[in-house]
Amino acid sequence: MQQIRALIQLLEKGYSLRAISSQLGISRPPVTLYAARLKSAAYSLEELRHFSDNDLANIVYTPVVETDYGDNARRLDFNAQLPYFLTELKRTGVTRLLLWEEYRKEFKDHYGYTQFCILLKEGSKLLQATMHLVHTPGAMMMVDFAGDKMSYVDHCTGEIIFCPVLVCVLPFSKYTFAMALIDATIPQVIKALNSCLQYFGGVPSSLKTDNMKQVVTKSCRYEPVFTEALQQWAMHFNITLLATRVAKPKDKSAVENEVKIAYQRIYAPLRDETFANINQLNGAIVKQLGLHNEKLFQLKDHSRLQQFIKEEQMLLQPLPAQSFIVKHQVLAKVQKNYHITLGENYHHYSVPYQFIGKQVNVVYDTDIVEIYFLHQRIALHTRHYNKHDFTTVGDHMPTGHQQFFEQQGWTPAYFLDQAAGIGSAVHLYMDEVLKARAFTEQTYNACRGILRLHKQYGTARLQAACTRALTGRVFNYRTIQNILLSNQDQQGPVNQQDLFQVPDHPNVRGPNAYQ
Repeated sequence: MQQIRALIQLLEKGYSLRAISSQLGISRPPVTLYAARLKSAAYSLEELRHFSDNDLANIVYTPVVETDYGDNARRLDFNAQLPYFLTELKRTGVTRLLLWEEYRKEFKDHYGYTQFCILLKEGSKLLQATMHLVHTPGAMMMVDFAGDKMSYVDHCTGEIIFCPVLVCVLPFSKYTFAMALIDATIPQVIKALNSCLQYFGGVPSSLKTDNMKQVVTKSCRYEPVFTEALQQWAMHFNITLLATRVAKPKDKSAVENEVKIAYQRIYAPLRDETFANINQLNGAIVKQLGLHNEKLFQLKDHSRLQQFIKEEQMLLQPLPAQSFIVKHQVLAKVQKNYHITLGENYHHYSVPYQFIGKQVNVVYDTDIVEIYFLHQRIALHTRHYNKHDFTTVGDHMPTGHQQFFEQQGWTPAYFLDQAAGIGSAVHLYMDEVLKARAFTEQTYNACRGILRLHKQYGTARLQAACTRALTGRVFNYRTIQNILLSNQDQQGPVNQQDLFQVPDHPNVRGPNAYQ
């Protein structure tokens, strides 16, 4: 409108249309058009100068006429079918071409395929409109599982263990927490939520999650039913539980966005690192979380951490004196090998042999296993998740079993002395084998097997095999046996350049062919 007002002033001063076009930097046709409309108005140029922008626009510009499809039966038919088309496109195998072919069979007066696709795209944009939400500090925490898992390598078995990752965020400050879990069961989820609140240093007023089966037993838009364990957790921390609508991820868009960022700032930096257990993995995640929360927002002068400390942390509820722990209780019978079996993951835990045949009470959570007999605790173990494995305390064994190992001379010092007599590499590898199990006696058979390989293959080959095996992360008898059986101990270090040399062959043309 500034140019229109300048045009009026120049017309008042008697400038020609050519001079006005040059002065304003506008081509002559629009200058001529605007001047004609101004002169045809029922007002003088001096009066027009005092008009508002809106009134001037009504004189100079042609009013925008909204498209009316009232008389266009074809467009009305298409608009009526648009919600159906957009819904069908989400189904597996449904394409725009298929929908168009069905559409033209049903309607004689139909659009062509190109226009059909254009109108579909315009209609989908209208349905994808988003709204900016304003969050209250300290009011809510959003929780979701990342779609991809992280992993660590079990050094005892060499197995890659994949772990689900739970991501939590305070949507006001975008302050984020993430943690890898053994599995996605409700005890592990509650353990992660406890760690999250400890990380935040307080409790928000509410928690919003999707309708994951670990949390919601019955989904409902108005009154979802949560699992009893999570309801007890919420009562302990005085936090309100909320669930999103079914298949509506935008209801928790803040955590959805943080999951995407977690792939870039947690998953990607750790993609080439190998971890020995879940504690190492979570330690690395916490380190990356610190960098992520301290990184400045784009186009802003503050970070998530700064905004959290400045505006949100003081509004969180204080943490209870004790954290919430889900404890389970089962009955078990002590077997002849003085172990009980925890059926949840089929791991075996030892008890004093005097209780063989007795029925005991097992109380356990995500970290601790306690075993009681007649209300007195007889064993305490750290929780392990390796299936069909044993956790054994030496004092729980009968005296004869302990003496059996002593009579055989099977002690760590015995095996290390035998290995040292063969060579330094064998000694180092034997030491790693002895450390591979929490109960050392369970590694004695593996050590005996390695010493037997010395008699079969000799000192030089066993030394070479152990040297090669020490570069890996799995230490057991089978690794050394496989190296010797495949003669890998006799292979020198691999030259990477040799892997990419072109072999000599009459069909391979050399530089002479391109003279």
